Amino acid sequence: MNDFDYLNHYKTDALEFNYFEERKGATEHDERRLREYIISTIPKNVKLILDVGCGSAWVAKYFIPKGKRVISLDISATNPKQAIKNTQSKNHFGLTGDVFRLPIKNNFVDCIIASEIIEHVVKPDKFIKEIFKLLRPGGKLIITTPYKEKIQYNLCMHCNKKTPVNAHLHSFDENKLRSLLVHKELEGFKWKTFGNKILVYLRTYVILKYFPFTLWKIKDLFANFIYHLPIHILVIYNKRKD
Repeated sequence: MNDFDYLNHYKTDALEFNYFEERKGATEHDERRLREYIISTIPKNVKLILDVGCGSAWVAKYFIPKGKRVISLDISATNPKQAIKNTQSKNHFGLTGDVFRLPIKNNFVDCIIASEIIEHVVKPDKFIKEIFKLLRPGGKLIITTPYKEKIQYNLCMHCNKKTPVNAHLHSFDENKLRSLLVHKELEGFKWKTFGNKILVYLRTYVILKYFPFTLWKIKDLFANFIYHLPIHILVIYNKRKD
């Protein structure tokens, strides 16, 4: 997949797919719990957050009212523009750019969120190393991605080649994600899995959507204890303090 033209692909993707469209049903519930898990890992003293691949820019929508500064970054200009329009604030900055060539100084941001992005990246190890450099000492890089995903393929009608569904190029578990970043400034690596495929199959979101996050998390942990089939993995790379 080294010849994958990701720049043009995701620019077109942002034009064709409305990331700001309201989700419904199981998708809405899954995205809600994913966001709640991410929020629960972010320290209260964080001042500047970089949202890599901002999509619907939920990070800005949630954290700007709480007095944080947020950079909504996307490879296409479409999503950052809409993000700024939806959440207008002197503390909200839209940025169009490629993570491999970003106009951001090293050691600049307190926290980086890259949610459901790394599975789309051709070189995930380089991706992590590049954004890790942007963190201030003591900062956190938070990544989420599908857990042990079995990547499916379709035959493209245009090029007659196998094409991964949803442009997912890689599948990850905790060991693979740990191995991607060997860095002298890496102080710690934490991970957790969550979501349960059985609960999704049984459409339990109809009831579980009324559960507060803490109660839902207990139910989710129990379900994965019985049937270990998590949907997502969240990892935190901590940058060493000075």
